[in-house]
Amino acid sequence: MAFVYLRKLPTVAEIMQQLPLDKSSAQIKKERDKAIISIFSGQSNKFLIIIGPCSADNEDAVCEYVSRLAVLQKQVKDKLVLVPRVYTNKPRTTGEGYKGMMHQPNPRQEPNIVEGLKALRKLHLRILTQTGLTAADEMLYPSNYPYLEDLLSYVAVGARSVENQQHRLTCSGLDIPVGMKNPTSGDLNVMLNAVYAAQTPHVFLYRGYEVKTTGNPYAHCILRGAVNYYGQYIPNYHYEDMMRLAEMYHKYALKNPAIIVDTNHANSGKKFDEQPRIAQEVMRNIKHSRTLKSMVKGLMIESYLKEGSQDTRGKVFGKSITDPCLGWEDSRRLVLKLAEYV
Repeated sequence: MAFVYLRKLPTVAEIMQQLPLDKSSAQIKKERDKAIISIFSGQSNKFLIIIGPCSADNEDAVCEYVSRLAVLQKQVKDKLVLVPRVYTNKPRTTGEGYKGMMHQPNPRQEPNIVEGLKALRKLHLRILTQTGLTAADEMLYPSNYPYLEDLLSYVAVGARSVENQQHRLTCSGLDIPVGMKNPTSGDLNVMLNAVYAAQTPHVFLYRGYEVKTTGNPYAHCILRGAVNYYGQYIPNYHYEDMMRLAEMYHKYALKNPAIIVDTNHANSGKKFDEQPRIAQEVMRNIKHSRTLKSMVKGLMIESYLKEGSQDTRGKVFGKSITDPCLGWEDSRRLVLKLAEYV
């Protein structure tokens, strides 16, 4: 047999017992969830900004980043809801490279998923208790969601996972907003099918059980650009792209139609410093259409303490070891500028 069983994973109950959430922090999460959901339901006119590192590779650096974000949140609280992007799993196109904190709590050491599960919960717990902000994470492995279900306020399903049935069905049981990215091909129907599936009740296999879900009315679309057959980046954040998606949305008759625009990845052509320009173009375009004003709920921005990126052996504190990110000062200025548009 080709599988070698290394370690038995701890149960969700065991991890939560070791790293419990206190009552006051649980109440903060409840209030944050309500504020974020109200944006997607249309009850709030605030704008959502999901912002943070490409990958959460270092606990202290990520917590320093989010502590700054918490100060900034107070400055823009009347206009924006800031959700720290704390992605502890990283999809890899070829399967090689750093796969995130869950695989490697220390990027310079060998993988240890048992310690990784503890590390990612410890990180999210520390962020919530120290800053009062609840975070977003990517659902790379649907079965891992219960380890963080009492800590997260937003979940994203990536371009490589959005066609997977287990991701779609699992999201139908979440009670927080879930963003479905368009696949790397750019096919908007694939993304909308994923949203439809996530909004629908299901019965399926999950973590050794037959489960039943009620559907998630806050599942929605994320435009992240595409890559064509020649490997060229094709953006889909322009006015015409968003209007086309809005028209398609209505044909699907989905609940709470909503669009989030990812300002990096294929939309920026992996040029991280294009993000401020893209973000502001989106904000200007929203003003030209009542449809977009009601449907475009937020932006995703990749940002860290230091701009750019380094390899996993790099020693610069707060600099990405995966995709390059905006530095803190540029990010702070951008958030303040975006608040002016709302």
